[in-house]
Amino acid sequence: MKKTTLAALAILFGTSGVFAQDVLRMGSEGAYPPYNFLNDATGELDGFERELGDEICARAELNCEWVINDWDTIIPNLVSGNYDTIMAGMSITEARMEVIAFTQNYLLPEPSAFISLADTDVAMRDSGVIAVQSNTIQAGYVAETDADLLEFPTPDETISALRNGEADAVLADKAFLAPYVADSGGELVFLGDDVILGGGIGIGLRQSDTDLRDTLNAVIDEMKADGSLNVMIEKWFGADHPKF
Repeated sequence: MKKTTLAALAILFGTSGVFAQDVLRMGSEGAYPPYNFLNDATGELDGFERELGDEICARAELNCEWVINDWDTIIPNLVSGNYDTIMAGMSITEARMEVIAFTQNYLLPEPSAFISLADTDVAMRDSGVIAVQSNTIQAGYVAETDADLLEFPTPDETISALRNGEADAVLADKAFLAPYVADSGGELVFLGDDVILGGGIGIGLRQSDTDLRDTLNAVIDEMKADGSLNVMIEKWFGADHPKF
């Protein structure tokens, strides 16, 4: 598999000049733990995607740097060239693939969940006010139901909306919501069954960067084959999280 990676690198940095710049800029939100977040002690990007992205860059012998960008403009700023990839808990969807490309997934399709204040009727999932982060697969899901969609730029704002009574429930990735529920002392609870949305999470990149996509895919293949990706998933999401 290492030969495959190096062969792809030869294309990437060869005479074609498809991707000749010295630094690969990795875009992330820095606000969606455990996928990506800013470490309080260092102020640096941390989380599963930081660790995975650094490992991918090391194996591919790429010089990478991280760029923090708000979620609402993360795709437009990729397309306009402010950075070269997105690693920000972004699910692979047909709608997004009309605008950008993706590598293969580095996380399998995983549960989204509703949370609410304790004693909320489960029927509120379909008829209440549901807070979501804007431009997410969860927002698209709620828009197709009879519930009222309430969108916010950041995921933390959805939790605040629930606690202050603006929303009846929040829908987001379960791995993001679980710590809030666990730390709430019973104030917050999961509401009904999980839902599975999207085609897993991959690295977003411009549609024209086909050689870069091949290089990144080769490294992800390598990490799936040697088990190191599963080790990383278990570290950040726990032993029960879907693995390859």
